[in-house]
Amino acid sequence: MRYVNRELEEQVTRAARGFPAVVLTGPRRAGKTWLLRHLLPKASYFLLEDPSVVARLRADPHGFLDDVRTPAVLDEVQSVPEVFAFVRARIDQRPRRTGQWFLTGSQEAPLMQGVTESMAGRAAVLQLRPLSTRESRRVSLLLGGFPEALARPGSARLWFSSYVQTYLERDVRAVTAVKDLATFRRFLALVASRHGQILNKTDLAAPLGVSVPTIAQWLRVLETTAQVLIVPPFYENLGKRLVKSPRVYLADSGLACHLLGIETVAELAKSPFLGALFEGFIAAEIVKAQVNRGQRPEIYFFRDEQGLEVDFLVPGAGGSISLVECKASRTVTPAMAAPMQRLAEALRKKRRSGTRVEMSLVHQAPKTSAGTQAVAPGVRAWAWPEFVGRL
Repeated sequence: MRYVNRELEEQVTRAARGFPAVVLTGPRRAGKTWLLRHLLPKASYFLLEDPSVVARLRADPHGFLDDVRTPAVLDEVQSVPEVFAFVRARIDQRPRRTGQWFLTGSQEAPLMQGVTESMAGRAAVLQLRPLSTRESRRVSLLLGGFPEALARPGSARLWFSSYVQTYLERDVRAVTAVKDLATFRRFLALVASRHGQILNKTDLAAPLGVSVPTIAQWLRVLETTAQVLIVPPFYENLGKRLVKSPRVYLADSGLACHLLGIETVAELAKSPFLGALFEGFIAAEIVKAQVNRGQRPEIYFFRDEQGLEVDFLVPGAGGSISLVECKASRTVTPAMAAPMQRLAEALRKKRRSGTRVEMSLVHQAPKTSAGTQAVAPGVRAWAWPEFVGRL
């Protein structure tokens, strides 16, 4: 499988010049190890899910690290969280030596706890998501962005089945004591069926026969392992009563399609989930562009109790804001832009008059591309590849 250059490479290289350690988080199989081994071909490498490595490290941590030649990559460090304290001690001995330790992890919460407790000020923290369409033209709504699924599209369904099983066995059991993995597997499928909807924990709990606190715990597991995007509502006093619950999306559209039983482009085109899947796909591309620049993900949606709804709001530089409406149709009409225009007017009234509000109507690419077009005053329609290309 050929290596695909990642946009995050620049941030990793920059961080390695400024910090003794670099911590790379992200979902399992997103390409974290591949990226580091590409950038650091001569670095020592240790997988902390290898039982023999773990046994040696826990039996004699000082002796183990004495034998490590830096720079070194410690992969899946959440498996041995005590390693942070010993790495910190090594860093403190030579604090001016940068780019010595590269740590990866697939479970963000326990990983970040170790960084906060032991590595504060000593490590740069970056996040790698699956491939974006800016990085590979193979990324699609049906297959998503996981490198291995894209490398062998004919075996993608089998790969996703194996991924779900591996994810359940490794990450779910590691993060929390889920006793019934079969029910958790049904929970995953149920979350997929609520893709793009307002999060209602009671609605998720009832069909599974579990409690709402259990659903809250399981959702935290999905967030911790970067399997879902929880998009919060946009809070600003616009004189409206706003919906206050977040929306939930599976972070990878290929995994969402797999859990929904969608296996072909033809099935996807006819699916009642097409609109929600397309919306989540665009949200994921926005987030990938942000984290690949080293920024924290920042994306919101807007909905009030009078029915005004805009898919996404993305804050920009200087107080600017981008409104994004997603339509799975290949044809756009002025009526599709009306919610954004109404919200933009309310934002301009509330904020200072010079606030820049950009409005984009993102749609499926027509087979005979007509490029971008103005569909309404202040609103530009973009076929999704053009929109993603300018993020």
